[in-house]
Amino acid sequence: MPRFFSLLIVLLVAASPLQAQRITELDALMHGEIEAGHIPGAVLQIVQGDGVLHQAAYGYAQRYGYGMQPLDPPDTMTTDHLFDLASLTKVLGTTFGVMLLVDRGLIDLDAPVRTYLPEFAGGKKSAVTVRHLLTHTAGLAQWLPLYYHASTKTETYETIARLPLSFDVGKERRYSDLGFMLLGCLVERVTDRPLDRFLHDELFGPLGLERTTFTPLAHGVEAAAIAATSHGNPFERRMVYDDDFGYQVDVDPASWDAWREYTLRGEVNDGNAYHANEGVAGHAGLFSTVDDVRTLLDLLLHKGRHGDEQILSRDVVHTFFRRDHTGNGLGWMMDPAIIPAVGTPDGTFGHTGFTGTYVAVIPELDVTIILLTNRQNVGTQGDGTYHNLNPTRQRVVDVVLELATK
Repeated sequence: MPRFFSLLIVLLVAASPLQAQRITELDALMHGEIEAGHIPGAVLQIVQGDGVLHQAAYGYAQRYGYGMQPLDPPDTMTTDHLFDLASLTKVLGTTFGVMLLVDRGLIDLDAPVRTYLPEFAGGKKSAVTVRHLLTHTAGLAQWLPLYYHASTKTETYETIARLPLSFDVGKERRYSDLGFMLLGCLVERVTDRPLDRFLHDELFGPLGLERTTFTPLAHGVEAAAIAATSHGNPFERRMVYDDDFGYQVDVDPASWDAWREYTLRGEVNDGNAYHANEGVAGHAGLFSTVDDVRTLLDLLLHKGRHGDEQILSRDVVHTFFRRDHTGNGLGWMMDPAIIPAVGTPDGTFGHTGFTGTYVAVIPELDVTIILLTNRQNVGTQGDGTYHNLNPTRQRVVDVVLELATK
C-alpha cells in the first residue's frame, strides 16, 4: 500500500466525522485540479500543534516532457519529493539569513544598505535601508532580465547597484526580486560566505535539514527525486519579447539567446537565479521537501526555538512579524488578500512561489499549511500564463479553518 494512503487511513480513523469530511474535501480539491489539467501533482500538509491533521501526495512529479509529450508512465508524486520553492526562497532562505545576522548584531535593519554594500549609493538609493528591502518598499524595479547584462553573481550585483530606482523610497509596497537579490548579496558581504554555505552552516545544518539546498543536482540529489517544473522558460521569454504582456523591458531581445530548451528538473526555474546568479540567489533557487519546510515554519511558530536550542531570539522573531504600514511583516506577507488567507485571524503570515508553492501559518490556531505543486509542468495556458492557484490556496485555507476549529 502506498505510504500516503496508509497515512491517510490513519488520519481518517482518528478524525471525527466532520474532520474526515473536511479532509475528503481537501483531497477532492487536489484531485479536481489535477483532472482539470491545472497542475500535474501536489503535496499537501496540514499541521496543528504537534500533530499532522493531513498529509498526502497527489498526481505526478513529472507528467510531461519537452514539447508537452506525455511520459509513459508519468512519475508518481510522493511526499519525499523536492520542489523548486521559487520565491519561498525569499522567506525560507534569505529572510532567515537576515534574521540570524540581526540577532547577532551584525545587521541593523534601519541602516542604509550602502553601509554593507557601498556600491549601492547615489541619489535616492542612499536612503534605502535594509528594512526597505525586506518590505519591498525600496523603490527598486520589480523584475528585469538581468541575464542580458550579467552571467555571474558579481556582475549581477554590479548591474543592480548601477540601476536607478523605479519608485519612491518607503512609500508603496512594490514586490521586487531585485531587492531580495541585493539582500542575498548583503548576507554574503557581511558573512564573507556564499549565501548557500552560510544558510547551510547556520540554519539548515543545525536544524537537521539534509534535503534543503540550492543547486540540488550538484549536491548529489537525483533528478528523479525532484518535481519537474517548466519546459524551458516560455513565460520569461514572453516577458522580454512581448511588450503587451505587461512588462516593459529595455533590451534588444535578440541580443541574448541562451534560453533553455528542455524540461527543468533540478535546475531552478527562475532565469535570473539560473543564468545571472549561478543557481544561488536571494530571491529564488532553494529546493526543499514538505517536511523540511515544516521544520523551518515550526521555528517561527515556536519563537525561534528548535528542541532545546534557541536558534533565534524571541525578540527578533517578534520584530520580523510586526506589521508595517503596508500591512506586512519583514519578508513575509501578512496582508490576508495577498497571502492569500482571507478570513484567518490577525497575525497570519505566508508566501507564494511562482512554480506553484505556498505556505500559510496561523499562529492563533497553531496551524501550518504547506501546499507544494509543480504547476509549470502542464505548460502555459493560451494567454501565456500559468494557472492561477490563488483561488485553490484560499479554498484550502477555508477548509482548514473549519477543520482546525471543530
